[in-house]
Amino acid sequence: MVAVLTVGLSFSVAAAQRLHLVGDSTMSDKVNPAYPERGWGQLLPGFLSPEVEVINRAANGRSTRRFVNEGRWQALLDDLQAGDYVLIQFGHNDQKKSDPERYASVDKDYPAFLRQFIRQVQEKDATPMLASSICRRHFDENGELKLNLADYAQAARMVAKEEQVTFFDLQKLSCDFIQQQGPVNSQPYFIQVPADLYQKFPEGKTDNTHLTLQGASRIAQLFVRELKRQQHPLAAQVVRERL
Repeated sequence: MVAVLTVGLSFSVAAAQRLHLVGDSTMSDKVNPAYPERGWGQLLPGFLSPEVEVINRAANGRSTRRFVNEGRWQALLDDLQAGDYVLIQFGHNDQKKSDPERYASVDKDYPAFLRQFIRQVQEKDATPMLASSICRRHFDENGELKLNLADYAQAARMVAKEEQVTFFDLQKLSCDFIQQQGPVNSQPYFIQVPADLYQKFPEGKTDNTHLTLQGASRIAQLFVRELKRQQHPLAAQVVRERL
């Protein structure tokens, strides 16, 4: 028997590039595989190299205000490391005036929260990025898409410009795609379940905000293609544009 002794050799494994996702239900991971809803952040790792660790902190029903007040933002800051990326996408729940725990005014509170997020991420020597909310599938009687999140998308765009951080206009990209597909062909990208199948929805449900597997995959695809178009550093970690 020959014993082999290795002396003086050291091995180092490159640390994974970390991408934190911060947002609402359109981005979050879904834990019920039997229900067809998915968040686009849940599908994002399929487009990226395994060297990127995607940490999805997005949660259903959250707005900028609620994310802070629940301690979710502080939890991110406590874990954040120098060199990390943080993608922030809110708007759907910020606009709910009837819910003061979530509402953040588009002209004051929402931009203020975004600026706070940017500053605190930068203080950790990490890189903040902003994205506008994805589009809702709401068509009028003439088949034109209603842009009912456009004001929050514009606010995010202006903050990104003023603070000189990378901006991903997922509102425009997703709205353009949905409008191109039209009322009928865009439906499979959003939730529509029949009656008498899911206990929670005995009468069935049509949901024009939340994404199916196909919808989540499409938004993730739009994001990685925008990474490449902008020649963002993370674009080097895109391994495919189609699943």
